[in-house]
Amino acid sequence: MFKKLRKLATTKMASKIIYWLLRSYCATLRLKIVNEEPWLNYLEHGGRVLICAWHQQFFSAFFYGKKYGKYNPSMMASKSLDGEISAGVARQAGWYPVRGSSSRDGGPALREMTNRLKKYGLAILFPDGPRGPAGVAKPGAISLAHAADAVILPGYVKAENAWYLSSWDKFMVPKPFSRVSIVYCEMIKLPPIQSEVDFENQRKMLDDILQPYLVR
Repeated sequence: MFKKLRKLATTKMASKIIYWLLRSYCATLRLKIVNEEPWLNYLEHGGRVLICAWHQQFFSAFFYGKKYGKYNPSMMASKSLDGEISAGVARQAGWYPVRGSSSRDGGPALREMTNRLKKYGLAILFPDGPRGPAGVAKPGAISLAHAADAVILPGYVKAENAWYLSSWDKFMVPKPFSRVSIVYCEMIKLPPIQSEVDFENQRKMLDDILQPYLVR
């Protein structure tokens, strides 16, 4: 029965209903955005921006992202059933879902993400998704930033009161009417990679920046 309901949730009509239910829920949150102006200015002047945040925290940030729809932003969604549901809701929010993950069709998805990021300038990636481990960035974010000549923009979400689900990432759902902050860190322009050690150091740097904001 549960599987049939999840399958039903992938339909276009269900995506619209889910999106508007979640948007209404998120409207109760007292939202604060920190350090948004610098990267938007960079984007407006022709720069390319790859937002990176932990999978745990995309709930409230995802629906605030509706305001970025004019930039034709992209996000990666896995080819699983849950990924299909997320992709449908993403479309309603004005994001273009690229289907694939590190464990399934990652190569073609990364190439499509690269092409869209080069063309439109904005994408978001949850570097520890879709299966974890939580708080460990996979190589895709670093590869994508270099391939598209984009800055990496680490970001995180803080909630005054939240539920944490019993999923691999302890997915965070802010409680209604709680204070929520979406915080953008400083943009990072990655230096050229000369060796595998350089690549790993850059991947670990992203871990080190974001790990303090992961709730375990």
